[in-house]
Formats: sequence, C-alpha cells, structure tokens
Amino acid sequence: MRTIGRFRPYAAAYLVLVKDGQILLLRRKNTGYHDGDYGLVSGHFDGRETARQCIIREAKEESGVMINPEELQVVYVMHRLEPIREYFDVYLKVEKWSGEIKNMEPEKCSELRWFSFDNLPDNTIPEIRLALEHIRKGIHYGEFGWPA
Repeated sequence: MRTIGRFRPYAAAYLVLVKDGQILLLRRKNTGYHDGDYGLVSGHFDGRETARQCIIREAKEESGVMINPEELQVVYVMHRLEPIREYFDVYLKVEKWSGEIKNMEPEKCSELRWFSFDNLPDNTIPEIRLALEHIRKGIHYGEFGWPA
C-alpha cells in the first residue's frame, strides 16, 4: 500500500572498531532500546552529514576516540524493518584511531568491552549479531525484520 507523500527512511551508522581480532561492544542502558544488551558505537545521522562524518562524531561522543575518515571502510549495509520505522544502516570498520577508549555516556552505557568475533555475548542485539556474522563472512548487504 502506498502512503501519501514521499517515503523517508531513517539512517544510522555503526562502528566496527577492531583491535587484535576483537571488536568493541557497548552494553546499553536507559535508552529504551535493547537495554542490557550489547551493541556497537552507533547513532542516527543528524542530516547533511555523510556516514563517515556521522560515525566519527558518534565515536568521539560515545567512546572518546578520534578517527581519521580515510581509515574508515564501509563493510556492510543493512535494510532493517522495525515496527514503526524503516532503516538503512551503514557499518564502518576501523583498526586505527587516536585517544583512549572511555565510556563517555555512562547514563546510556554500562560498559565498553572487547569481544572475539567468534564469541559474541548471548545478549548481543540480534540485527547487530547478524551484521557481524555477515561481515566476518565477507557478505556486504543484509536485511532484517522483514516478513518471510
């Protein structure tokens, strides 16, 4: 069914921060979305910013790290359907950054912790788990939440 007006999806960027074969995950709290579960440093586009600009801003705001845009590599795109929103998610990987990793938003994050790609916590957000599995396998696009 077509809606009146032009369709406007949401967009978010996710940081795949890798060190020594491990990935940095954060445990969400007080956000209203998957609180207590592990996710990635991430955020919505503010508008009039690129995916690289968005994730560089979010990385500094959430984890205190500074990233050179040339170091970022787009590794995955997901088209995700939520009950009230539709998203395009861009996953960007980086292995070099400056600054010390620190929980900059303790009101929204209970911890930042390194995990092996092969041993993600059971309570990893499902769409992020799928994205990380696809990234590991070299798959660059996926869909989540759509009816079968």
